[in-house]
Amino acid sequence: MNMTRDEEWLLREKYEGDMNPSFVEDCARLRAGEPLAYVIGHVPFLGVTVYLDSRPLIPRAETEFWVERAIAEMPPHEPIRVLDLCSGSGAIGLAVLAKRLNASVDLIELEERHHATIERNLRENGVSASRARVLGGDLFERAEGPYDHILSNPPYIDPALDRVAQSVRAFEPAEALYGGEGGLELVRRIMREAEGFLAPYGRLYIEHEPEQSAAIATAAKEAGLACRTERDQYGVDRYSVLSCLAPRFHVESSHG
Repeated sequence: MNMTRDEEWLLREKYEGDMNPSFVEDCARLRAGEPLAYVIGHVPFLGVTVYLDSRPLIPRAETEFWVERAIAEMPPHEPIRVLDLCSGSGAIGLAVLAKRLNASVDLIELEERHHATIERNLRENGVSASRARVLGGDLFERAEGPYDHILSNPPYIDPALDRVAQSVRAFEPAEALYGGEGGLELVRRIMREAEGFLAPYGRLYIEHEPEQSAAIATAAKEAGLACRTERDQYGVDRYSVLSCLAPRFHVESSHG
């Protein structure tokens, strides 16, 4: 049997070399265009295993890259509160919990069908229930700040451009991909609302398209946020880091 690279990976990862009838059925799924990650049922992400039972957005290498950078900027010892916003599979929050044992994480995902998947990912990767909460609601609706770090991979694809591969369009959830006009509707909302949930000197990390960098910088200025845009491993603008220009607290003067 002449196998593709994906079929070889499937045979090794899911079937441990056993070419049984289920493997043949899964090969047919691959040849129909279904993503390998869904066929296998899980993907690695920064050293953790992310299950995809409810078929959330498949975590990408570009996301893995910037999340690793974000974690490196978090203090390694003092307690921190983190929000994984638009959590999907929970991969981002799970990676934070695995790499920063001083962190507690809220994982917010609007689509409740993904909540059981997130819970499984936390459980299978040995995360204590005391360190993580899975929440629903529309963006910050159920958030309980302040958070030291907010990390988000929201829907940001511009439907007018729609450079999404056919397999992604056919199999991955549209609500996790498309971000409305210019791909920026949710991104702008997150930027406007995040300040009310950030701790003093807190940071918001948000993934986006390279063409959106200028608009995000402008929106950050309008929201009173400092902004720096960073490139991914392919040299492409991929995420921005936003923070308050001044601490979000008021000190009373001792002078009359």
